[in-house]
Amino acid sequence: MDTRDTIPPITEDDIAQFLVNTPDFFERHAELLASVQLTSPHGQRAVSLQERQAELLREKIRHLELKAAEMIRHGQENVQIAHRLHRWTRGLLLVSAPAERPSAIVRSLETEFQVPQAAMKVWGVSEAWADQPFAQGASADACAFATSLTVPYCGANPGLEAARWLADPQAAASLALVPLRLEAGQPAFGLLVLGASDPRRFSADMGTDFLERIGELASAALLPLLPA
Repeated sequence: MDTRDTIPPITEDDIAQFLVNTPDFFERHAELLASVQLTSPHGQRAVSLQERQAELLREKIRHLELKAAEMIRHGQENVQIAHRLHRWTRGLLLVSAPAERPSAIVRSLETEFQVPQAAMKVWGVSEAWADQPFAQGASADACAFATSLTVPYCGANPGLEAARWLADPQAAASLALVPLRLEAGQPAFGLLVLGASDPRRFSADMGTDFLERIGELASAALLPLLPA
């Protein structure tokens, strides 16, 4: 019987496995490296194995450079945000009159973070502040909606009551609604509304960590308005 009928043919996988298991093969047959010709990805010309490896290495370096540049850009953006947050927080600490803090929060958000529109309502405040504009105009439904938010809402303007607190509700194509509360899980005592004409400014898929920090800081600044 012809043994060629029973021995399976050698496959590419067999060759690859052999080269992996025999790392010194090309040391003993170095002349093969110079004779191997591959097709260049930048055309149909044939290149040597060494040249192809060099091309792959250059492509990898370019990819790493782009990734490093992106990381640097994100780092610079984060530093700028940190500086703005610092200035915003410092500005709130300098406002000594409790009744002026809601408007200070809104104005500084518009200036420091280039938010086109911002507004705020606070409820359940002490009697001394009950006649202030920020303490009026929020319905029971708006209060319940704020309490239902476990994280800030970001997305299109569906015509919510809170959007009407903005100076120009029709110009707000996207909204960020940030509940104000003493601690996580407690009822909200206020709602911060941010609006932008750009529908992508506050998109539904954006992260809310930064807005949550804004809500926590704003809530702390507003504590003097609440009953002891």
